[in-house]
Order: sequence, then structure tokens, then C-alpha cells
Amino acid sequence: MEDKKIVYSGIQPSGTFTIGNYFGAMKNWVKLQDDYNSLFCVVDMHAITMPQVAADLRRRTYESLALLLALGIDPQKSILYVQSMVPEHAELTWILNCNAYMGELSRMTQFKDKAQKQGENIRVGLFDYPVLMAADILLYQTDYVPVGSDQRQHVELARDLAVRFNQAYGDVFKVPEAIFGESGARIMSLQEPTKKMSKSDENLNGFISLLDDPKQIVKKFKRAVTDSETEVRYDRENKPGVSNLMEIYACASGASLEAIAEEFSGKGYGDFKLKVGEAVADTIRPVQEEYKRLLADKGYLEQVMRNNAEAASRIAWRTLAKVRKKVGFVTV
Repeated sequence: MEDKKIVYSGIQPSGTFTIGNYFGAMKNWVKLQDDYNSLFCVVDMHAITMPQVAADLRRRTYESLALLLALGIDPQKSILYVQSMVPEHAELTWILNCNAYMGELSRMTQFKDKAQKQGENIRVGLFDYPVLMAADILLYQTDYVPVGSDQRQHVELARDLAVRFNQAYGDVFKVPEAIFGESGARIMSLQEPTKKMSKSDENLNGFISLLDDPKQIVKKFKRAVTDSETEVRYDRENKPGVSNLMEIYACASGASLEAIAEEFSGKGYGDFKLKVGEAVADTIRPVQEEYKRLLADKGYLEQVMRNNAEAASRIAWRTLAKVRKKVGFVTV
């Protein structure tokens, strides 16, 4: 890898990616490739912290890889790999577990939210998820982690574990920093604009899938929740629905929030919603076409998986070998 700063990010193959995933993370990944040594991961090990059907998880792993490629992740520029194909992740997680505290993991907001869905029998993997994420990041001596604001806690834990390990055993890990996208870092639900857009939303009108057809996209935007006023004006607190649509339109069109307010001055919400829907459909249409082409070429996808897992493993082992030595493991 060239001597550039290192960027690392991952995404679960746990369902259909939304425009929230795209505008909040993936679009930024494509831009980062030219300026950084970039590693992007399909985190299937994270996915099994929630119940999965094995055949579905395998299928979605192929689909996720194809979609990331279609969005513009270039395997010649970046290392795009599947997490479970690089065993160093699991070993470093165990070592970091032995340096992590129950209290700091129990304070994780996402754990509290997801634990409610698992009822009484909460899986250890769900509790331990942030340590695996820390291992993902620290294995590659990552400088920057592009994340949504909801992942801030997890990056902070990775930083804490890196500092704690370095203090106990000597310098091994680089302490990473989180970076957040300026626009679209937190795209909200179309039906509940105070809640983040999620692919697991039971209300299908709440999110836009990257694979929704254009008519479906426009229809969902027409049904988007706004307010009783008619003014297109950015005000997250008092006009969350309209503000969310303005951010989405800004991401799809490249226009500023000020320009959007001016464009729709004196026009009703109907015109505004239609324009947002059409802009989003136009933005993701070429992605959908490339995705279908790639998904039909399973041999190519598997070649990318193999080559990139080998490249990731070579880098990961350099870090893990140092860690093993520091904690006293024998390597012969």
C-alpha cells in the first residue's frame, strides 16, 4: 500500500442498503479512495449477533459486495473484503476482550436498543459487538473511521482500547479518529423523521432501498411526512420532515440547503416531494444497472473476495503478530 493515511469502514450484509447508507457513508467512501489507503469490509461476523438464516446471509454477502462495487468502490484502489474470510479479526477480538470492561460495554446505546429486541436471552455476541468493531479498526493501524454519528461511541471504545493496550504492553496500535460526512450523515425515516432511516423499519414507506424501482421511489416520497405548513425551510427542530427531505435532495442534487429553499419558495410540498423523489431515482438508476450486471458474474465476485481477503490478511497479520508477542503468545 502507498504511504497514505489509512481509512477503514464496514457495513453489514443484513438487508437492503438504503439511501441513508449511501448518502451517509458509501458515497463518501468512493471519494476517500483516491486520497487514502482504504479498506472497506462486508461485516458478516457482526451480522450474526442477530439471528440469521445461513443461506440468506450468504446471498446477501454476494449482493452487498456487488452493490459496493456498483457504487464505485474500486478493488484496484481499495481493499474490499468479507470479514469472516480474515481470521485475524476473531483472534484480536478475544485479546481485546481481555482488556475491555463490562461497564463500558453495558453503556453502549446500540446494545441497549438491540437487546430489547432479543428479550431475556441476550446473546453475548451482541454485547461484545463493539469489541469486534474495535478489532476491525485497530488491525489495520487505521487513522480515520468514516461513520454516522450513531457509531461515535464505538469509535471512542476503539480509541480507549488502543490507548489501554499501548499503556499496558507498549505501543502497538494507532489511535483512530472518527470522521463524519458533512451532509447526509444521518438521513432520517420518511415516516418518522425524528428516527434514523433503517433497512429494518417495519414500515416500508419509511426507507428508500437502493434497489427500489423509480416509480416506487417517487411514490414513497409523495407519502413522506412533512407538517401543516407549506414553506420549504430548513429547521430540524420544528420542521423535521421537510428538513430531512431537503438534506436528501441536497445529497442527490448537490444543491445547498439555501438554494433548495429558494428553488421551492412559494411552491407547495407536492412539487417539492416529487422533485426529491425524481432526483433520488435518477441518482441511483446507474447504480442499479451496474449492480445487476455484477451480480450475474459470481466468478468475478468470488475472485474479488479471495484476492482482497488475502491482501487484508497480510496487513492484519503484521499487527496481530506484534500483539501476540506483547501478550506472551508463542509463535513458531
